[in-house]
Amino acid sequence: MAETAPRFTYRLGPQAARDLSREVLLPDGLGGFALSSPAGVPTRCYSGLSVSHRPPGERRVMFVTALEGLQVDEQRSDLHAFEVAPGTLEGQGLSVLSGVTLRDLLPEREQLVLGMTIRRRSLVPRHSGALVLLYEIDAPHLREGQTATLTLGGVLVDRDMHQVHTRTPELGFECLGHEVRVRGEAHQTRLRLHAGGAAVTALTPHPLPQRLHFRLDTARGAPDTERAVRTDFWEIGLRPGLNRLALVVEGLETQIDDPWAAYAAEAQRRAGLVEQAWQASGVTDEVVATLAVAADAFVVRRASTDSLSVIAGYPWFADWGRDSLIALPGLMLSTGRIEEGLGVLDTFAASLRGGLTPNNFFDDGQGADYNTVDGALWLIVSLEKLVRRAANADLTRLALGIIRTVVGEYARGTEYGIALDREDGLLLAGLPGTQLTWMDVKIHDWVVTPRHGKAVEIQALWLAALGAESRLSRSLGEAAQFGEVLGLARSSFSAFWNTANGYLYDVLGDGLGGPDSNAQVRPNALIALALRDTPATPAQMDAALDVAARELLTPLGLRTLSPLDPAYLANYGGDQLVRDAAYHQGSVWPWLMGAYTDLLLARGRVAEARAALSGLRGHLWEAGLGSVSEVISPADLTPGGCPFQAWSVAELLRAHIAVSRAERALSVPRDLSMRTEDAGPGPLPAPGPVGIGPAGLPTVATPTPRRSPRASNARPTSLPPGGVIGGSSLGPSGLSAGLLGSAGLLGTFPEVRGLSLTGPVDAADELPASPLPPTLQDDPSLIMPALTGFDLPAPASRVPRPPLLPTPALSVEDPDVIEPLT
Repeated sequence: MAETAPRFTYRLGPQAARDLSREVLLPDGLGGFALSSPAGVPTRCYSGLSVSHRPPGERRVMFVTALEGLQVDEQRSDLHAFEVAPGTLEGQGLSVLSGVTLRDLLPEREQLVLGMTIRRRSLVPRHSGALVLLYEIDAPHLREGQTATLTLGGVLVDRDMHQVHTRTPELGFECLGHEVRVRGEAHQTRLRLHAGGAAVTALTPHPLPQRLHFRLDTARGAPDTERAVRTDFWEIGLRPGLNRLALVVEGLETQIDDPWAAYAAEAQRRAGLVEQAWQASGVTDEVVATLAVAADAFVVRRASTDSLSVIAGYPWFADWGRDSLIALPGLMLSTGRIEEGLGVLDTFAASLRGGLTPNNFFDDGQGADYNTVDGALWLIVSLEKLVRRAANADLTRLALGIIRTVVGEYARGTEYGIALDREDGLLLAGLPGTQLTWMDVKIHDWVVTPRHGKAVEIQALWLAALGAESRLSRSLGEAAQFGEVLGLARSSFSAFWNTANGYLYDVLGDGLGGPDSNAQVRPNALIALALRDTPATPAQMDAALDVAARELLTPLGLRTLSPLDPAYLANYGGDQLVRDAAYHQGSVWPWLMGAYTDLLLARGRVAEARAALSGLRGHLWEAGLGSVSEVISPADLTPGGCPFQAWSVAELLRAHIAVSRAERALSVPRDLSMRTEDAGPGPLPAPGPVGIGPAGLPTVATPTPRRSPRASNARPTSLPPGGVIGGSSLGPSGLSAGLLGSAGLLGTFPEVRGLSLTGPVDAADELPASPLPPTLQDDPSLIMPALTGFDLPAPASRVPRPPLLPTPALSVEDPDVIEPLT
């Protein structure tokens, strides 16, 4: 197979390629991956080939790095390099490094030594659990009669990827000519040489202890010294001219018989991802190309549900519900991967329990943790977007069943104190000692950022869920079941406006703005305002943006707390306790830039939105190459957390596309609405008068609500009868089966599978709708066009899968989870 030309190329020169704070990721779509610095130096316990034995969890490492020795007559140079102690390297790999080139994020390392040029390309074939190293050694100065050889071996371990060996592991070796099998305690790895006809001498393994130092683990206060095993396996004779050979490391049963064909197939697949994203977005630049390939790294197959999921971040996170569902629009919709987006929703809808989505799945595949109030609400937000894109009546009915199930469970009351407050239509959530929002750090018994009660973005998500139920109901000619709740909740949301600082309260207490409410300036207000059903005036939006620009905005994202707050922590770094304490108390999160730019575009401030993204575009090549970090230390903008984070990539991609399209629209002389598909509230009530508050901050008079949320004569909200709530015949274990029964990855669903991606998707497309039910006729933000006809067969029934059940043991692939003291 001829190799496909890359859609974008990025070159690191000799100095940049030697930077050991940068990393290259090669994922396999099963949760496994290969990780190293651009120069090939292992810098974490996660470096090497991590193989998922229960996708996407149970990831183990056996191969850390290759041993590569080049010899010409009596001269020898080791092409590898790794640290054995802080600042002490073995091997000459860095000193002979010419640079690293990334083609659609596939790396090629180039070295120049002993008159030869050595190029080494790396890839992990899809769903393989294997690492392929392709060598091209150009020896133009090698004379006939000279002896030149390349010796290949490996540095090996046998452990969980989160751990390090404190003692040298015991490994077994079986040599079969061009294949060596390395046996560990529970698994084995095969190393196979493809020599391209060169003379090969198989060497008898002589395993020796090898000390490794992981500098990036030192920075995290984690164990940073490894006891590994090293040994050589083959000596390959080199000839004058070009020599081509390959080393394949296989951790699963999959066998790579033609490594060059595997490279060509992966290069073609990546080019196809770029083309698909360019067509879906209508933005054909290198930022979209880079992020489309980066986004693909997070889409994985989950074995326990036999469906798709999203890895929250590499190298240590597994798939987390909230992260997956926040990231889904950017990862899937922005790149035109509609069907795979349905697959991810399938995974989490099938696992609903009491209306809650899993916060995280257990690593053993036997259960999940459900401590999240917003996961199911983000599922509804993403589900509505996918339904709008697909415009299919059967899918709409199934989505409506899921939405009614979640909203009904929340309204009746479910786990962790999550319940509807019938007096004001808002959502209560949280119990002492629990953390249910995205600011979820808990250190022993200390909840670092307590947000029990009515958190601002949770109320906005609740409004979005109620609004989605109303819109989808109307699109099918049905009456909304929660229209009265929606109207009351929208009126009550006005209590979040804090005239003292021109911003939204972060959490409302029982007094709805009283002394027990939390007025800290956090980015959660922007998340809330960027959701489509959140009521706010233009003046309130501008005031909130001004506060955020002054107190939260940085070049790489938004602070999680204003630096004017006495609880603000300016440094994210050091050991686990220190990092977790600062995680949501000031640390900068890049994913929050999506909501911020959504609001700027909603207010027509396109140039500001572009300027806000400038730093993150540069950051693409500063830590995880071609990706975006999880978190940034605000004091010096040092990247922290996972260097490859799903929602960071997704939100930068989505925001960049939205800003690019707004810029393009500004250049066309036509009536332009700055609203993007994902951003901004609906039509707004008339703004109140603007004044000046304390410290010169603007204040905006709160619009008079249609109904006082705490009036003594207020009638408690009535809910549909118990048998009506949910309105879905699918049941808790059949939601996902219904989704993919119509639009399944293996089924027939022309409206999704045949989506035309020949041009950009209209950002303003909406679901067709039927007339409003009487309870919502006074809400202009919910008016939609007339219903178009659908005449499709009902989806075939499928045997429902049982829902995931929790197990007593918590087994989460997250080393930052702090267990209680014993």
